[in-house]
Amino acid sequence: MLSLLALASSACWGTSDFFAGLFSRRRPAVAVVGWTQSLAFVVLCVVVAIRWDHVTWSGWPLWSVGAAVSGVAGLLCFYTALATGTIGVVAPIAALGVAVPVFLGVATGDEPSSWTWVGIVVTVVGVTLASGPELSGGVSPRPVVLAGIAAVGFGLALFCIDRGARSSTLMTLWGMRGVSFVVFATLALVVRSRGGVVVKELPPLLLIGCGDMGANLLFGIASSRGQVSIASVLGSLYPVVTILLARLLLKEKLRRIQQVGAVLSLTGAAIIAL
Repeated sequence: MLSLLALASSACWGTSDFFAGLFSRRRPAVAVVGWTQSLAFVVLCVVVAIRWDHVTWSGWPLWSVGAAVSGVAGLLCFYTALATGTIGVVAPIAALGVAVPVFLGVATGDEPSSWTWVGIVVTVVGVTLASGPELSGGVSPRPVVLAGIAAVGFGLALFCIDRGARSSTLMTLWGMRGVSFVVFATLALVVRSRGGVVVKELPPLLLIGCGDMGANLLFGIASSRGQVSIASVLGSLYPVVTILLARLLLKEKLRRIQQVGAVLSLTGAAIIAL
C-alpha cells in the first residue's frame, strides 16, 4: 500500500508539474505557483470547515510551517536557477533533493533492507538521468548553487510533510498552504500585480493546485504509514511522469539519456516495491 500511494503521488506531481509548465509559458512562473497554492488553500479551508469536529491542533503546526518555508524557498531558487542557467544542469541537481529525506529518515530510525537500498540508488540515478542532464559545456556557478539550495528545500519539505502527517495529514497540508498563501499574497501586494492572471484562467489553475495538493496528501499518508526514505524515493518519480506526458502530448523527443533514466527509475521502483 505504501508503494502504491507513493507512486500515485509521483503521478499527481508529474501531471500537475507538466500542466503548470505549460501554463508558465503564458504567465510568470511565480504567479502560477502563487495562484495554484492559494486556490488549493481555499479548497483545504472548505474541507477543514467540514471536518472541524475532527481537527487536531497539536503535533503538526511547526512541521507545516517548515514544509511551507522550505518548499517556497526551494521553488523560488529553482525557478531563478532555471531563468539564469541551463535546464539540463538545474533540473537533475534539483531532483537529487530526494536524498535529503532518505538520509534524514535513516538517521531517525528507518531501516531499509539491502534490496531496498539497491532500489533507492537505482531510482535516484534514474530520476537524475531522466531529468536530462547536460554533460558538456561551461556552467555558471550561480544557477548550480541555487539548484543545490532548491534540492535541499524540496527534500526538507518532504521530510516535514511526513513528520506533520503523523499527527494530521490534512492539517499539515492546510498549514503548509496557509503559510504559502500569506507569502505569495504579500508578494503580490508589494509588487502590485496578480501576475496577469484573468478570471477564465482560474479553473485550470485550481485543477493544477488540487493535483499538487493531492500529491502531497498521498505522500503524507504513505510516508506516515511506513518509511519516509522509501516513500520519498517512489514519490520522486514525478520527473519521469512529466517527460512521458511531454512525449505523448507534445510529441517531444526524449534524449537517449532520458530514456535510460526512465527505465532505471521504473526498475528501481519495482525493486523497492517487491
